[in-house]
Amino acid sequence: MIDELYQEIILDHSKRPRNTGRLENATAAAEGFNPLCGDRLTLELRIEDDRIEEAKFAGSGCAISTASASLMTEVLKGRTKQEAEKLFERFHELLTSDAADSSGLGKLAVFSGVREFPARVKCATLAWHTLKAALENSREKVSTE
Repeated sequence: MIDELYQEIILDHSKRPRNTGRLENATAAAEGFNPLCGDRLTLELRIEDDRIEEAKFAGSGCAISTASASLMTEVLKGRTKQEAEKLFERFHELLTSDAADSSGLGKLAVFSGVREFPARVKCATLAWHTLKAALENSREKVSTE
């Protein structure tokens, strides 16, 4: 039952991604690329008083990559940069550690099963690594390789 719900959330966000397109008045941005499967995205943020007010992404990718970016942009709004960095760490741990705790991650917990498919971990984390680069004002393109 819970697996079906998780799959439904991922499918919904991959077919109807939220927060897509360009962001006017972006104050931070980064580009990411996964050479393994060709996923590409540009993430734009509007940060005011150290808080993420708006987040949008554009690009193309597989269902996991698109759903991850869509859910990420939803959960980022209203968070401080520090909260976003902690969320990045928790999400990365969820996908890479068998001992990871998904409590407190809300809908992001749907990606816990991805760790069983190592090649797909890079798909799910592309948007998050791109977020980290945007928060650090990194000018380099993010690559999952």
